[in-house]
Amino acid sequence: MHYRELGRTGLSVSEIAYGAWGIGASGWIGATEDESVKALHRALDLGMNLIDTARGYGESERIVGSVVRERARAGETVAVATKVPPKNRKWPAPDGVDPADAFPGSHIRESLETSLRASGLDHFDVLQFHVWNDEWLGRGDWLETVADLKAEGKIRLFGVSVNDHQPETALALVRSGAVDTVQVIYNIFDQAPATELFPACQEHGVGVIVRVALDEGGLTGRLTAGTTFPEGDFRNHYFRGDRPAQVEERVRAIAADLGIAVEDMAETALRFVLSHPAVSTVIPGMRTVRNVERNAAVGDGRPLTPEQLAVLARHRWQRNFYA
Repeated sequence: MHYRELGRTGLSVSEIAYGAWGIGASGWIGATEDESVKALHRALDLGMNLIDTARGYGESERIVGSVVRERARAGETVAVATKVPPKNRKWPAPDGVDPADAFPGSHIRESLETSLRASGLDHFDVLQFHVWNDEWLGRGDWLETVADLKAEGKIRLFGVSVNDHQPETALALVRSGAVDTVQVIYNIFDQAPATELFPACQEHGVGVIVRVALDEGGLTGRLTAGTTFPEGDFRNHYFRGDRPAQVEERVRAIAADLGIAVEDMAETALRFVLSHPAVSTVIPGMRTVRNVERNAAVGDGRPLTPEQLAVLARHRWQRNFYA
């Protein structure tokens, strides 16, 4: 496993880190706790040293905390990032919302304390707001609260999870110096962060955590026009209508242009993300040992070639996720 610096934070993180949304049964259907624990342990055995969870991920914080505490007793250090949901429960963060309605200091502290109790941990390495809007800069008491929590040793770093497919909504925050990390969607289909957000992060030393690198499974090569998901699984909405057929057609076109097998798309998609120098780590969701072993193998420090990246630049896909 190769490691990269998380911006200016001084924290070195594995190129492949553990996305723990799916293990909490909060939107992905089918994960069992026993398999999730095995997958987490296998990930740490293979060198992953960062786990990303959230207050809103069902039982994820509890499961992650139990594994991290067990590894700590053996002398191992694992970084854990979690998230504070907006008090007003609005995803993504719309314009015109007062920060006192989304992230008042009392709510941030209460959410963190709840996460600490759920996980059994005494601190989190990264505390992230689960949505963000640059209108909140210079307003409210959120920044003062973050500073207090750092001083108290309850968090080490502060970050935000950028609104889905809206990387421009965190540009001012990055340039302000108030944030240590940003978590953002970036993949072969959605390459928008590379235009402005990533250069700003490089300039200001902000660590970049990439989520949805596999387009919620669309870039694994396994999604077809006939794919179905269990009732209650969020992917029924994400891949609604004829989108599975569209995804299948586009993935086959990408594989053909690169001269690779469709079955190799997941590896290519992860390598695409890690080929950008601004990226610190990528957090694919992993619910099984097989997922872990396949993804961990990509964290070997080998980027795609300039020629491959030039091909993939032509496969951006503008979609409307909010219709």
